Amino acid sequence: MINLGLLIIRLVVGILFIGHGAQKLFGWFGGYGLKGTGGWFDSIGMKPGITMALLAGLAELVGGVLFALGLLTPLAGFIIAGTMIMAIVKVHAPNGLWATANGYEYNLTLLAIAIGVALIGPGQYALDAFLF
Repeated sequence: MINLGLLIIRLVVGILFIGHGAQKLFGWFGGYGLKGTGGWFDSIGMKPGITMALLAGLAELVGGVLFALGLLTPLAGFIIAGTMIMAIVKVHAPNGLWATANGYEYNLTLLAIAIGVALIGPGQYALDAFLF
């Protein structure tokens, strides 16, 4: 049952990160693409905005794919954790903890999940289990 639970966690979190990366990179799923996201990044002091949007989008997309597949899981977890730390520091921390005030509650939850899975492993239903 633990392995099934880890698979569900990895798939849900990984696929959501893939979606967020696709929003930033390609404008899919209601995102703004590199130009729009880059402009917003510039406005919050993350310059050059388009380059930072590219890096963030790639981190979310690649981290999400690796996490969902359970491939290089510690690396995937720490990539996801890094994006959540940046989101907390650059966007959500000034608003406090609670998501109802655009705080960092959700980001902190994803950070804990990513690091937790990176530390305990992806479970039996993961590419890491077959390859390593």
